[in-house]
Amino acid sequence: MAYLVPSEFVTKMVDAGESKIFMSTRDTIIRAFMAGAILALAAVFAVTVTVQTGYPIIGAILFPVGFCMLYLLGFDLLTGVFVLTPLALLDKRPGVTVGGVLRNWGLVFVGNFMGAIVVAIMMSIVFTFGFSTPPDKVGQVIGHIGEGRTLGYAQYGAAGMLTLFIRGMLCNWMVSTGVVGAMISTTVSGKVIAMWMPVMVFFAMTFEHSIVNMFLFPAGLMLGGKFTIMDYIIWNEIPTVLGNLIGGLTFTGLTLYATHIKTAPKRVASLAR
Repeated sequence: MAYLVPSEFVTKMVDAGESKIFMSTRDTIIRAFMAGAILALAAVFAVTVTVQTGYPIIGAILFPVGFCMLYLLGFDLLTGVFVLTPLALLDKRPGVTVGGVLRNWGLVFVGNFMGAIVVAIMMSIVFTFGFSTPPDKVGQVIGHIGEGRTLGYAQYGAAGMLTLFIRGMLCNWMVSTGVVGAMISTTVSGKVIAMWMPVMVFFAMTFEHSIVNMFLFPAGLMLGGKFTIMDYIIWNEIPTVLGNLIGGLTFTGLTLYATHIKTAPKRVASLAR
């Protein structure tokens, strides 16, 4: 289970960020689409297991299978590029600009959303036999998740918005640690173990992940959830995206870069007289 030391895998993070900025539009969209779709399926899987067993922790333990699949296949989540691409800018890589970083974020957002929406439509059809029957048990749960995590925050006003933002920060602290985990090892088993642990923490703690929510809330609306599109956008997606950006970049990207690439001068030992 080959392990790379921090200075090596943080350099890989910067290299990956640079590569994503210069990737073609077509490839960026395709990879983001597939990432959103696979993560959405993993969310369905986790909710289904939770409903079947009655134990949310089992769903949390199994959810990272989707995350591991999409990263092993080289697909991209917005929460990952939030952390990686700014490092290439900070490292002054040739040709990397703020515009290039923002372009990448925009394309990945669109691709992730498209993938998540496609799965939301497909699973809503499955849960309702083509919208000919009321949602099954899993579909009903997904509808209620949408209500609780929009109107549930809205009832607390500014305090609810702050809580949502912080949960978004905590989420991408863990998820971006999983992204880094894929770079820590050069073996499949090592990568999977390193990715699995922090992603399981995020899901078990029900932190807010913007891409998972791109599936949960549109699907919830299709399945009869008692909230609106504006409730979803204002009381979940926007503050979650901002929290994901700040949390992942601050607690994962910048801290690793600062202490393993731009290290401070070592202290000089003073000789005792």
